[in-house]
Amino acid sequence: MIYFDNSATTIPDERVIETFNKTCVNYPGNVNSLHSLGIKSKELEKYATDKIKKLLNLSSEEVIYTSGATEANNTVLKGICSRYRERGNHIIVSPLEHSSIIETCNYLERKGFIIDYVKVKDDGLIDIDDLKRLINDKTILVSISYVDSELGIRQKIKDIKKIVDDYPKCYLHVDGTQAIGKIEIDFNDMDFFSMSGHKIFGMKGIGLLIKKKNIVIDNLIHGGKSSSVYRGGTPPLPLITSLMRALELIIPNIKDNYRHVEELNKILVDGLKKYDKVHINSTDRSIPYIINFSIENIKPETFIHAMEEKEIYISTRSACSTSDYSKAIYAVYGDDKIASSSIRISLCYKNTLEEVKKFTEVFGEIYSKLMLK
Repeated sequence: MIYFDNSATTIPDERVIETFNKTCVNYPGNVNSLHSLGIKSKELEKYATDKIKKLLNLSSEEVIYTSGATEANNTVLKGICSRYRERGNHIIVSPLEHSSIIETCNYLERKGFIIDYVKVKDDGLIDIDDLKRLINDKTILVSISYVDSELGIRQKIKDIKKIVDDYPKCYLHVDGTQAIGKIEIDFNDMDFFSMSGHKIFGMKGIGLLIKKKNIVIDNLIHGGKSSSVYRGGTPPLPLITSLMRALELIIPNIKDNYRHVEELNKILVDGLKKYDKVHINSTDRSIPYIINFSIENIKPETFIHAMEEKEIYISTRSACSTSDYSKAIYAVYGDDKIASSSIRISLCYKNTLEEVKKFTEVFGEIYSKLMLK
């Protein structure tokens, strides 16, 4: 099997699973219980949280455990809007955002909030001049993905934060789900940061919302004593320790992993460019972990299933997309055909040169076969 769908989810690392299992067996107590088993579990939770903060170089931030980035994104958007509606009702997002941002904005729009979509340039970067034009004294939140899930475009978060800082009633939320473990992140450049464990070889069902300590928001989930006042529910200790382990394995190796994936990316892109009906959608602002392309006159589903028959797994749009075409790609290219025919390869540091060579070989066979139909 060749698995090139890592942006949808990664295959959990065996060492992460081992940590999860050991926690389940050796720490059965509820962290909120007052007996010795509960105290033992509480101590492990604190150890894991402290380790996560150290790994991510967090200082003036609070770690809030969630079920994943979707919950974290909802918590920020709804929590800010509920808490600060008297300040304003304006939110700015980009058209490259994950559906958990877009659909939440649609919900908030029905509640009376004004949603503006900042323009992106030809390379996919946020149009800073348009952001300056849109932001105003009624803007309470700007939400931008650090790296989008379809094109892999890395935004200049530091530049965006400088603009937001000119408006003290406004906060910057960064969806870092596709960035964590792949690029180095300075958490001083944002007020909120969302991520999911299953994108970094961790378990499904655990994520983080990182929040500056001086910011207060309203809860999304109430009831049940938790590790944070901002999220109700019993802390899932085995998932928390497994997330710690996943971060422990990937964060120290970001630079080496990036260089490895860059090499794989170059071979794949050079191979794809040999075919005259292939259009590379990723731009020079895309990180090497994601390669997005379209094939003229071939439905992406047809190609993906043909590859699957060879046990090679790639995808079309984001696995969480609610649209039949890529709004992110349309925002960059303004082309319906490209936006509705995109195919995504998403790599990880565990992918190998042998896998890339095999993919290139099989790709050519299937391309030639489908072009004859």
